[in-house]
Amino acid sequence: MDKSYDPHAIEQRWYEEWEARGYFAPQGSGQTPYCIMIPPPNVTGTLHMGHAFQDTLMDALIRYHRMRGDDTLWQAGSDHAGIATQMVVERLLNAEGKTRHDLGREAFVERVWQWKEESGGNITRQLRRMGASLDWSRERFTMDEGLSHAVQEVFVRLHEEGLIYRGKRLVNWDPVLHTAISDLEVVSEERQGQIWHFRYPLAEGDGYLVVATTRPETMLGDTAVAVHPADARYHDMVGRSIRLPLTDRLIPIIADEYVDPEFGTGCVKITPAHDFNDYAVGQRHNLPLINIFTPDARINNEAPDAFQGLDRFDARKRVVAAMKALGLLEQVDDHKLMVPIGDRSGSVIEPYLTDQWYVKVAPLAEPAIRAVKDGRIRFIPENWNKTYFEWMRNIEDWCISRQLWWGHRIPAWYDDAGNVYVARSEAEVRNQHGLGDDVALRQDEDVLDTWFSSALWPFSTLGWPDDSADLKRYYPTSVLVTGFDIIFFWVARMVMMGLKFMGDVPFREVYIHGLVRDAEGQKMSKSKGNVLDPLDLIDGISLDDLLAKRTRGLMQPQMAERIAENTRKEYPEGIPAFGTDALRFTFAALATTGRDIRFDLGRIEGNRNFCNKIWNAARYVLMNTEGQDTGLGDASVTLSLADRWVLSRLQRLAQEAQTQIEAYRFDLLARALYEFTWHTYCDWYLELAKTVLTDEQASAEAQRGTRRTLVRVLDTVLRLLHPIMPYLTEEIWQQVAPLAGEHGPTILLHPYPEADAALIDEAAESEMEWVQQFILAVRRIRAEMDIAPGKPLPLLVQGHTEAEQSRYAAHRGFIDALARLSEVSWLCASENPPESATALLGETRLLIPLAGLIDKDVELARLTKEIGKLENGLKQSHGKLANENFVARAPVEVVEQERGRVRDMESALTRLREQHARIQAL
Repeated sequence: MDKSYDPHAIEQRWYEEWEARGYFAPQGSGQTPYCIMIPPPNVTGTLHMGHAFQDTLMDALIRYHRMRGDDTLWQAGSDHAGIATQMVVERLLNAEGKTRHDLGREAFVERVWQWKEESGGNITRQLRRMGASLDWSRERFTMDEGLSHAVQEVFVRLHEEGLIYRGKRLVNWDPVLHTAISDLEVVSEERQGQIWHFRYPLAEGDGYLVVATTRPETMLGDTAVAVHPADARYHDMVGRSIRLPLTDRLIPIIADEYVDPEFGTGCVKITPAHDFNDYAVGQRHNLPLINIFTPDARINNEAPDAFQGLDRFDARKRVVAAMKALGLLEQVDDHKLMVPIGDRSGSVIEPYLTDQWYVKVAPLAEPAIRAVKDGRIRFIPENWNKTYFEWMRNIEDWCISRQLWWGHRIPAWYDDAGNVYVARSEAEVRNQHGLGDDVALRQDEDVLDTWFSSALWPFSTLGWPDDSADLKRYYPTSVLVTGFDIIFFWVARMVMMGLKFMGDVPFREVYIHGLVRDAEGQKMSKSKGNVLDPLDLIDGISLDDLLAKRTRGLMQPQMAERIAENTRKEYPEGIPAFGTDALRFTFAALATTGRDIRFDLGRIEGNRNFCNKIWNAARYVLMNTEGQDTGLGDASVTLSLADRWVLSRLQRLAQEAQTQIEAYRFDLLARALYEFTWHTYCDWYLELAKTVLTDEQASAEAQRGTRRTLVRVLDTVLRLLHPIMPYLTEEIWQQVAPLAGEHGPTILLHPYPEADAALIDEAAESEMEWVQQFILAVRRIRAEMDIAPGKPLPLLVQGHTEAEQSRYAAHRGFIDALARLSEVSWLCASENPPESATALLGETRLLIPLAGLIDKDVELARLTKEIGKLENGLKQSHGKLANENFVARAPVEVVEQERGRVRDMESALTRLREQHARIQAL
């Protein structure tokens, strides 16, 4: 093995080897099937921290079940990402001075396919860098021929059952892209705005009502004013009419419980064609829907002439001015409000009335609710059931059409008479309806929402609607791993479609993970400048390159400057190459059930050190076992207390590892693996083993037993770690496995360790616990008295039992070597020992005489200096916390960190003062 661990030297090589040899493919039909469908990333996408986190967890599950011998399939694929992909290609055309309309639909779609083949799929290459063991030989794309056939078939069948229809309803409309968009593509952004209070005159001229609005331009489409039915102020007004200013239309005053009588005047303008809540009110009261906008959010000819053609924000100014001129503007208040923004175009989204295609969801939702209630699908954590039920029980029909060119074109045709025909092809339309070639047909221009094809993902990728062997084998899939933010958009819809077309749930379990946030708990976003690129952490990046990436196009430069400054403090030359395994282990360690995770570079640095620790431990083991007898033949072995102890602890680790990964407690799995590997194996067992291997008096059987234990425990630990840390473990295992008697081409297909109950040795664990406490007690004295770790020490023991003296005699080789003892004397209880530093081991006192060990004056001077530094630091921290401005304005995490520093300094100060007093007394 190389002297130093270099992830770059091994990662690419091993991934290419695994993929080339087909190790990621299912391994056999005779085994239990285990299948995960990857949430298909956008073909335009690049790997971000959320992907890296989620895919690490999925890969850990897949590698675990593959090693368990299951017939494991991790289905690869990507989404055609209708809006995102069309925008990418349109920008390329714009750079050439063209638009998609210059090309025409067919040529434009060809251009998109060309882009997809040449430049799309970057994220799949990045997933390989993360070690994702997807079966790339089965990679699917939501626009490939098979999935397109499935989408078309589902649409036609749902339409035949009356579950898909075309209707005019309110949608999220992007006036820049000229298409309906889903709620997930709308970002709520807080902005400073205003509330205008307008007087609406009563039709009879005997007064007015005051209404408040944040969007004055929409008053041109008002069709009612609403009050609460129980609001006594307006009881006599209900049923009367308002003469709507600027339009001279009469609109009714209605009573509806939607109105909050405590807000403002208790009167609300109702614009059903331009507000989702108003739309619902309008449906209840049969109000007309007056759309005043064109597709690009300009005022149309439904409004008075003075406003027609104006941009909506220019119209807003003109409406306010006109109302003021009429004396109908009562007041204007500043107001912060949440504004809906299209995440692709950056435009303010309008609720807009258009003809769209819809799925009638209620009949599909009821079976999907039952599937979770009766346990056929289990959410983890279980509390996400409530979120799922809440949405499903209040579900609205699903708008599935988009006004784009890239996507699955809706299989509907129109004749000149306005008749609509839905079928799998134009030929089928003509055949079913007896239409000759003389009847002109045109296909619907719209395409389907990308979530429509994604809803079919668990069965369309396996060959549906054909009755394929893969479909029979792997459906239902085992678990879906996803974030809570798409429970509605994807999870629920997959359940509905799976039950409808497969007659069974699409997955047995849904593991909901949290979102990745920065170290201060803030959501990672480009506007905040706190986005981390996983590949930068894997490969490393210079400070100049990092700052260029973070500050380019930022909306908040001051945030970028703060991030830059923090980065410079930790990494003056830039972020070092931590490697994939360190990043993956960090994600696993942070994956507490269902909670958002705070990603701190300090954690990944610590786990890079963990990788180094494993590498160095493996080098030590190999140096002491290669070319040596590791007990693989018939030669007898003798196991020391340390051997029996570490093997016993290893069985408990194997038990816990299996329990935690099957419970999706990746954090507890990582913690158990870390504690055993770093502390039990590296810090303790390797040192204990060294005493046997270097003892000239040790028997051949004992040394053979220790060498066998060294390699077998390391082999097992590597296999336990492999699902989270694939590269490092494969590289080391290739050299360790033969020494441990293991054979096979790759750790990836080698069995995941099973606990052997026969090796659990409680007596050895109890005995080793005493040995460790003895050694630690001596080490504590060294640390407190600042005695060099390597200096041999005499030890006095007082208050002991005969059993303890016998224990020491049995294990003195371990104790003397690790505690660095020169001699041990056993004192009677009546003896008066010299001035000593003392530690307790139960009721037993361990004493180290201090005479001649330390220079009293030098040590007192050192302690006095340390005490002074701590006192100054404590004074400064107390001053900070006494400052009301600091406590009130600093982030909560910063204040708590300062309080933690105070606690740590006070504790250290107490110890130093006690130590000073002991030495002073000598």
